[in-house]
Amino acid sequence: MAFLSVFLSTATQAETRVLATDHGFKQLWNRLETAVKANRMGIVGRASASSGAAAQGYKIPGNAVIMVFRNDYARRMLKASVTAGIEAPLRFYVTENADASATLRYRTPSSVFAPYGVAELDSMAQELDAIFAAIAAQAVAK
Repeated sequence: MAFLSVFLSTATQAETRVLATDHGFKQLWNRLETAVKANRMGIVGRASASSGAAAQGYKIPGNAVIMVFRNDYARRMLKASVTAGIEAPLRFYVTENADASATLRYRTPSSVFAPYGVAELDSMAQELDAIFAAIAAQAVAK
């Protein structure tokens, strides 16, 4: 049990990048999806509490989780550590601010995979760090 608590506390310390923008929520969401595709990654799924709320007649600030990965990375990840499979897909989080601007957040892949202590994962995660940074930079650019 002590190992589990140490592992969980380490795993929750993933480095989160927070990028404020002047873009509106829907604009940032669209720009993010364009950037994901431009950087040859795949959008695996989307989840949005604000879209779900709107479907039921409620208005809450915009939020969307965009799940991103690619099959060749999935194969490498699972070859290195089946246990690490719980981390995929990696995610970007777009939120609407009170002033109608939006913020982009994501956890760096290297910090997500670091707790597993597997060199092959660390190498893959460093590649993904560069890709995720490029996606984020493109999405938030003016």
